[in-house]
Amino acid sequence: MQGKRIIMASDHAGYRMKEYLDDLLTKQGHTVIDVGTYSENPVDYPDEAYLVAQGIYDREADVGILICGTGIGMSIAANRYNHIRGALVLNPEMATLARKHNNANVLILGGRTTDLETAAACAESFLTAAFEGGRHEYRVQKLGRMNHDFEK
Repeated sequence: MQGKRIIMASDHAGYRMKEYLDDLLTKQGHTVIDVGTYSENPVDYPDEAYLVAQGIYDREADVGILICGTGIGMSIAANRYNHIRGALVLNPEMATLARKHNNANVLILGGRTTDLETAAACAESFLTAAFEGGRHEYRVQKLGRMNHDFEK
């Protein structure tokens, strides 16, 4: 697996998993940009999601990884940004399909709902899979056109 530039963040509930994945992915030859949090002291997950979204927008990284307690909060926060396609995954198959079919650029995990071994397998699957394009391309393009507010 060729090394990728990965920007990673977590809230306090995902801190231990972030540290584990940071070490593992660095040893595998990836460049990991850790933007926080740096302890188990409480932080707000939207702030951490913003840092990853900003890093991807600025092209500091190829992909991102976000971790909170369940992954749900990070999913909601990350997908508020037009250029982010964040996928909350529970297993390696979901991680692979998130890349192949949805061109996801942020892997989202639950630190309280996913064990470290599964998280590592999800990260590997996500990082090695590639977008298939084809019939999926139009659907992903549609997502980009859906960024608007409803008016009353």
